[in-house]
Amino acid sequence: MKAEEVAQYLQNNPQFFEEHVETLAQINLPHPHGGRTISLGERQLLALREKNKELEKKLSEMIAFAQDNEALQNKVHEFIVALFAARDLETLLEMIPHLLRDIFAIPHAVLHLWQSEPPSAEVLAFADAQQQPVCLHHPAHDTAAWFGEHAPQLHSYAYLPLRAGIETVGLLVLASEDKQRFYPEMGTVFLQRIAEAAASALHPFIEH
Repeated sequence: MKAEEVAQYLQNNPQFFEEHVETLAQINLPHPHGGRTISLGERQLLALREKNKELEKKLSEMIAFAQDNEALQNKVHEFIVALFAARDLETLLEMIPHLLRDIFAIPHAVLHLWQSEPPSAEVLAFADAQQQPVCLHHPAHDTAAWFGEHAPQLHSYAYLPLRAGIETVGLLVLASEDKQRFYPEMGTVFLQRIAEAAASALHPFIEH
């Protein structure tokens, strides 16, 4: 008889265990970590303990993730509130990169508004094509030059198109020397909120 057939028989006939209690008591199994044999009951208890440890680890990870999300939400809120202090376009253009460095510890941030700094055709097409922020491990087109002398040390980028309605009016670019700060697979929900907040703050000063 094959092991699969034995397992299927026991599943189909649970009364077997009631009728052969003495047999169960005599069954010994190898300890999962070696060294000795243990009873079936002890083995089941070990399995439950291991499963509990796995569940506790997953719960801890979920709590840590929730705490990180809450911290990010608070930072986005702080960023949005701070934008209300700007009273003119020049202040706002200086404030947004400054706030990103202070609040989110983003080492490098540049903002280009098309009406004051027209982009190359390639950068404009790139920004128009993005439906949401995009993260890369390389600079898009000629945007590396936007970071001046820091460009050679940068290894990860987040591109946040700024829009007024359906029209792209600028591009906010975040960058880091850390390759894992921004990466293609990362979530962009909070980056999108930052982009929307910045675009809304800039909207009154954009020429239509």
